[in-house]
Amino acid sequence: MTNLEPSPDICPRCGGSGWERIEGTASVRRCSCLDSARVERLLLEAHIPKRYEHCDLESYKPQPGNLSQSKAKSDVKKFLEKYPLIDMGLLFIGSCGVGKTHLAVSVLKEIILEKRDIGLFYDFRDLLREIQASWNSVSQASELEVLRPVLSADVLVLDELGANKPTEWVRDTIAHIINCRYNDRKLTIFTSNYPETAERPGEETLTDRIGARLRSRLYEMCKVVEIKGEDFRRVIKQANYRF
Repeated sequence: MTNLEPSPDICPRCGGSGWERIEGTASVRRCSCLDSARVERLLLEAHIPKRYEHCDLESYKPQPGNLSQSKAKSDVKKFLEKYPLIDMGLLFIGSCGVGKTHLAVSVLKEIILEKRDIGLFYDFRDLLREIQASWNSVSQASELEVLRPVLSADVLVLDELGANKPTEWVRDTIAHIINCRYNDRKLTIFTSNYPETAERPGEETLTDRIGARLRSRLYEMCKVVEIKGEDFRRVIKQANYRF
């Protein structure tokens, strides 16, 4: 006996055709399953690391009494409410483990899920390695191929800005990416462990790492969101530790 049950992988609204009938009419429209497939593809192509795939605004819990973390979450909410009618990105600054990347990924995911725009995540160190690897004659990718999605994404998250030693090549590469996106009015979200001003003798600032000219450009491109607090990872690890 033939099994006439439809495959669970086939959309019941359109039968896999991509078009669904508008109830009460002879007309058809694009099926919503195509939109779901597009969102899944956009999330996959955003290259969000598995460690941060769970991150969203709801799961970002400011530490009790931490005003900077509460304000950071509020700033992100306002940013998302205004998007896309907004012309400045975000620059999250703070020490390790205060939730900078969590918030940056939250913004990226929300824009993909709600606005269906193209987003991309890159750890800046990984991006530089990919660009350097493209110079290898054996490499299958060119520098242009590596940079094309970085320059064209509607929203780009560059994590760990300033983490690499500030050589002339590193600064030139940062300048190229930042200037291209600035000129094309593309929103960019940065995170950095380096502070605005040194809080102790010998401490490097973000300006030390990327140079005064680029730091000045970031003032035009981004709202600074400074986050303070204890390392979330250390607090959670200690809370879960059992003797």
